Parts: sequence; C-alpha cells; structure tokens
Amino acid sequence: MSLNDPIADMLTRVRNACRAGHRRVDMPISKLKIEIARVLKENYFVHDFKVLDDGRHGVLRLYLKYTDEDRPVIRALERVSRPGLRRYVAADSIPKVRSGLGISILSTSRGVMSDREARSQRVGGEVLARVY
Repeated sequence: MSLNDPIADMLTRVRNACRAGHRRVDMPISKLKIEIARVLKENYFVHDFKVLDDGRHGVLRLYLKYTDEDRPVIRALERVSRPGLRRYVAADSIPKVRSGLGISILSTSRGVMSDREARSQRVGGEVLARVY
C-alpha cells in the first residue's frame, strides 16, 4: 500500500486509537515516525514506544496514555505541514499551542523537536503537527 503522507497516516492511527480507547497502536516504521514518537514521549503524551521486528520492514508500537478517568491525554492531534502545502516558521515566530498547554512538533536542521526546545535553541523549521 502506497501512502502519499505517512506522517498524516501515523497521526490518524494515533487519533483513532485514542478515540476507540485502545492502549496501544501499531504502524509501519520510519526514522521520522520514531523521532515524532520520541518527542511525544518526552512531552508525556504517550507512555512509551517500541520498535518491533515483523520480519519485513518493522513496526512502531506506541503505548497510549490515559488519565485516571480513562480519558486520552492526547485530546487533539493535527497535521500542519503537508505535502501540498509546507509550513515553515522562523525561530522567533514559532506559535504557541493552547497558550503553552500543547506542543508543536518541528523538523529542524538539528532534528525533530518540540516548539519549546526549538525556541530555546533558537532554530526554526517545518511545523509537522500540533498536539494538545
């Protein structure tokens, strides 16, 4: 199956799993998806992630996080930059998500990082997604 936007596919799988109340979600693996999963874990939106070997390309498994009332920690997950319209921001104009309650995931020259990390390192880049 050929995908035009594998990052949007990843975000959709996570969003659907959260809405369905699943504790984990599997998806095809790529280096960029692993980095996005790392940023989500560092910012406490997911418990953990693992790279599994399925004998072919590999599988990325995300373990989703829920509150005590069984509500998903990830309330919204949206793609910002897409193949048809790339969104780039400078270091001094990185937007805040929900007044700092959420994060933007950026792809910068120094790797994939959250908006807070990009502001502290004073680097801009492509805004991949928003999470809150």
